[in-house]
Amino acid sequence: MENRKLKIAYLVYRGNPRCGGQGVYTRHLTRELVEMGHYVEVFSGPPYPDLDQRVKLNKVESLDLYREPDPFRTPKLGEFKNPIDVMEYLIMLTAGFPEPRTFSWRVRKMLKQRLGNFDIVHDNQCIGSGLLGIMKDGWPLLGTIHHPITVDRDLDLSHATTFKRKLSLYRWYGFLGMQKRVGPKLPRVVTVSNSSKKDIHAQLRVPLEKMHVVPVGVDHELFRPKPEIVKIPGRIMTTASADVPMKGLIPLLEAVAKVRTEREVSLVVIGKLRSESEVPKVLDRLNISDAVEFVHGITDEQIVELYGQSEMAAVPSLYEGFSLPAIEAMACGVPLVTTSGGALPEVVGNNYETAIIVNPNDPSALAMAIIELLDDPELRRRLGKAGRERVMSKYTWRNTAEGTLEQYYKLLKL
Repeated sequence: MENRKLKIAYLVYRGNPRCGGQGVYTRHLTRELVEMGHYVEVFSGPPYPDLDQRVKLNKVESLDLYREPDPFRTPKLGEFKNPIDVMEYLIMLTAGFPEPRTFSWRVRKMLKQRLGNFDIVHDNQCIGSGLLGIMKDGWPLLGTIHHPITVDRDLDLSHATTFKRKLSLYRWYGFLGMQKRVGPKLPRVVTVSNSSKKDIHAQLRVPLEKMHVVPVGVDHELFRPKPEIVKIPGRIMTTASADVPMKGLIPLLEAVAKVRTEREVSLVVIGKLRSESEVPKVLDRLNISDAVEFVHGITDEQIVELYGQSEMAAVPSLYEGFSLPAIEAMACGVPLVTTSGGALPEVVGNNYETAIIVNPNDPSALAMAIIELLDDPELRRRLGKAGRERVMSKYTWRNTAEGTLEQYYKLLKL
């Protein structure tokens, strides 16, 4: 590894530290880069990430049209300060999602005032049209694409039951046309798995030779086995957004209902139960509301405690470009029931190595795997131990930072 210390401008259009992987990736990758002696400034749109105190945060302010508790709000007239603000609001009015586009425009303006201050610009999943301007301004630019959002769109469309819903989804995902234009023009791209690399090439047309795999990491010192915590019999833990079909929560709920007819079982879901989603209806239909608990807004330390109480974790996703919840469970020594969706087999290893792997969207197969683990304490112990070992050898944040740094040097030809 080269010894030159770099000055890095790191871009994240939405740095939410508690929802989704972008904020987690940002916090840990930038911390490790600073720990290795490099200088990093983060340019983030709201919600802003939690960062190491050594990493400077530059807030790329927007109209923040999706903030809680008033998403899709109408801004006051005085909030409109420039044409980008107007465009952001107009795109939202057409039911589109403007943030990747408008963030990239705003951050280009900010970087133009900082020419010469950084060695490299690193974009995390924005893939906005402003990146082309950033490159035109002379910045060396590397992009991280975790997975193509076309997969999210296609899965959402497959679950839409009305023409009106499908039309709204096409509008919401309108930014994908921009990403398909911009992605192939990025000079170098980091992605998180070979599965994602293949899908990005197929759906965004990014040339294979431009893409390089650097897996995501986990805080292995925080996420660790807790043998002192008493396991709750039949406890399963999962992390799944209730309103995102891709995460496979509904098939898991159906599996829990099947298991409950034969075994003592309960499910803790790290995620918010949204009343407008299908999940409340499914809970009522299956009559399992008393066996399912939703928790959100908790700390990582509390998540580790919940893993410590669980006999297994489930990752029922229909597709994953990687899977932070999978390696968090593995780091905690918790055996997994997971699917073969996307990169999951690549992340967890062979079937019965750290997880029992079943086909996506198959509640019966999920139920059989859950019962097998519930009935076999030795299998749970073996899979959990192997999961921790796999994390320590492959999925630390230092490994992620070193792999990313190697790509910086290659882009800069150092």
